[in-house]
Amino acid sequence: MNVKRFFVVTVMAAGVLGSPFSVAGDIEDAISDRLSSAVPGLKVSSVRESEAPGLYEVQSNNGDTIYTTPDGQYLLTGDLLKITDTGIANVTEEARAGDRHEVMDSYGDDGVISYKASNEKAVVSVFTDIDCPYCRKLHDEVPELNDYGITVNYYAYPRSGPGTPSFIKYTSVWCAEDQQSAMDAAKSGAGIDAATCENPVRKQFDLGRRIGVTGTPAIVLEDGNIVRGYVPAKTLAEGLGLL
Repeated sequence: MNVKRFFVVTVMAAGVLGSPFSVAGDIEDAISDRLSSAVPGLKVSSVRESEAPGLYEVQSNNGDTIYTTPDGQYLLTGDLLKITDTGIANVTEEARAGDRHEVMDSYGDDGVISYKASNEKAVVSVFTDIDCPYCRKLHDEVPELNDYGITVNYYAYPRSGPGTPSFIKYTSVWCAEDQQSAMDAAKSGAGIDAATCENPVRKQFDLGRRIGVTGTPAIVLEDGNIVRGYVPAKTLAEGLGLL
C-alpha cells in the first residue's frame, strides 16, 4: 500500500506564523487565535487534542482539517492515518463522520423528498442533482433499495448552484403537488411544469456544502460516513449489513 497516496501533508514553516506563544494558558484558545490571525479569512470552529500524541486537531470554515503542534508553530494538512491490527484506519475521516452526523442530526429531515421502505431497516440521506447521470442511475434503483429495507431521503444539491437551470428544476420538483411523481419524471428526463414556492432547496444546498459534499450523488449514512458517487443497490445494502 502506498501510504503517500493517502497521507499527503503540507508543512508550513515556523517563520510563517512568527514566534511561538506561551503554552501556559489555554492551548486551544491560543491555537485558535494564532491561526485566525495568521490566515486571513480563516474561522476556526473547533480545536481539540488529536488521537496522535502531541498534535491538536483544528476544524475550520473551509472544511479542511488542520493538525498543529501545541505551540501552533507547525501545521499539517491532510488525513491522519493510524496503523491498527486490522489495517490502516483514517482517523481524520472518522472525526469528519462524527461531525457530519451531528450536523445532519441537527438539521433533521425537514423538507426532504422521501421514498420510504415499508420494512425500514436503514435510512440514507442522498444529496442529489436532478440532471446528474449517476443520480438518475441511483434513482432507478430506489425501488430495489426500498425492497432491501432502505429508506431514501433526498436532499437538494444542484451542483451548478443557485439561479441555474438545475437549481430551478429542483425547485419546481419540490414545489410540485406530487413531489415523488415530479421527481420521477424529472429524473427520467421528462419535462415538468415550472413551479415556485417557499422551499428549502438553498438551505439543503448549503447543508451539503457544510458537510463536505463535492459531487453527486453523495450518500450520507446514519453514522455520518459518506459514500461519494453511485453504488449499486445491492452493494449498498451489503455495506449496510442488510444482506
